[in-house]
Amino acid sequence: MSASLLANPSLALAPAPWQLSGQGYAFLMKMPEDVLANCPFTPTGLRKSRRSPLSLAMLVDYQSSAVGPYQELLFIPGTFDFGNGERQPSISRIYVSSQASVLNGRRNWGIPKDRCDFAVSLNDEGIDRAVLTADDGRRIAEMTLSSSGPALPLPAHWLPAAWRTLAQVWEGKVFTLAPSAQGKCRAAKVLDWHFDPELFPDLASGRCLAAVKIPQFTMTFPEPSVRTWHG
Repeated sequence: MSASLLANPSLALAPAPWQLSGQGYAFLMKMPEDVLANCPFTPTGLRKSRRSPLSLAMLVDYQSSAVGPYQELLFIPGTFDFGNGERQPSISRIYVSSQASVLNGRRNWGIPKDRCDFAVSLNDEGIDRAVLTADDGRRIAEMTLSSSGPALPLPAHWLPAAWRTLAQVWEGKVFTLAPSAQGKCRAAKVLDWHFDPELFPDLASGRCLAAVKIPQFTMTFPEPSVRTWHG
């Protein structure tokens, strides 16, 4: 058991797998090369192996999970070489609203979660907003989003095959997992957004190629495979 969990016994262990449900947004991004090449959030041993021209960001409002409801904002800069002959995407930066999600996310899957305050308004119709604030009062992100059209079933393979298995480097280990999800989605667009690049990659410096709102989904985060990292 981690020292953080021992220090705060109210944060119970919640081992994988997790079953989650909620709603959120996904953004397919084309980011400037200098932003990705110099991204301080990507582990040093992975930076030179990034090859994908596309990045992915997600804003999610989990209404249920193994640690209760929480919100998150994450960024996947591309795919990387993890030394096993395959390339996988990896979450380089992620904020969540729950310390229990931070500790269990790191422990279960090596996901580098940090906590911040979220003020999120996601509705079935109209304009949605999210504001993330760090403990020191700095504004991490401000997002104003909208969606329209019918909510259609989320395709079984809504991400390319190369993006459906995540790999994370954490404390000398590689965690590999393949989350699965089902639900509905509709077209979305970014009305306005701002980010503090010292705290989160500046999505506003890139180009959003596609955006969807997922007004309802269920997701499984399975047990990962774990091996020693030799990067």
